[in-house]
Amino acid sequence: MVSLTALWLPILLAAVIVFFGSSLLHMVLRYHRTDYRQIPQEPTVLSALRQGAISPGMYMFPYVPDPREQKKPEVQEKFRQGPVGMLTVIPSGPFNMGRYLGMWFAYCLVVSFFVAYVTASTLPPGTSYLQVFRVAGTVGFMTFGLSYIANFVWLGWPASTVLKHLFDGLIYGLLMAGTFGWLWPR
Repeated sequence: MVSLTALWLPILLAAVIVFFGSSLLHMVLRYHRTDYRQIPQEPTVLSALRQGAISPGMYMFPYVPDPREQKKPEVQEKFRQGPVGMLTVIPSGPFNMGRYLGMWFAYCLVVSFFVAYVTASTLPPGTSYLQVFRVAGTVGFMTFGLSYIANFVWLGWPASTVLKHLFDGLIYGLLMAGTFGWLWPR
């Protein structure tokens, strides 16, 4: 077994490489531009949300607090009429990209730590590059990519958006795998 202290450099470097790799994917390829669409009659909808004094949080509509109420005809009619959806509201104000990038980097570090933990728990020092690549890449892809399938299942994300995030997760997992394979203790 490899100690995690011996993996501090690959943990940090993998997080940095994934962070910059994700920046390149989003700024150069820009295929995520179509993930979101504008709400029809946006000014009217935003005005209605403001009038409702909506605070940051997650909302579902139509809202049914008790699942037993879903069988009521008036509730079923609300769902038939639509729209049906979920809404996430973040705090008002200018978009603070620095804050989000900082949180993304912290997430990359956490993922990198757990990739190191699983890989170090399963492979000894001196393991070949390809074997380290396989384990680290699998754990990295599972973390960065597969988690988005739940958004398709439970949040109604379009399959095209989920597939793009799966592709991103594959790239991030490969970048992480390459870093761990390269810097694995001999």
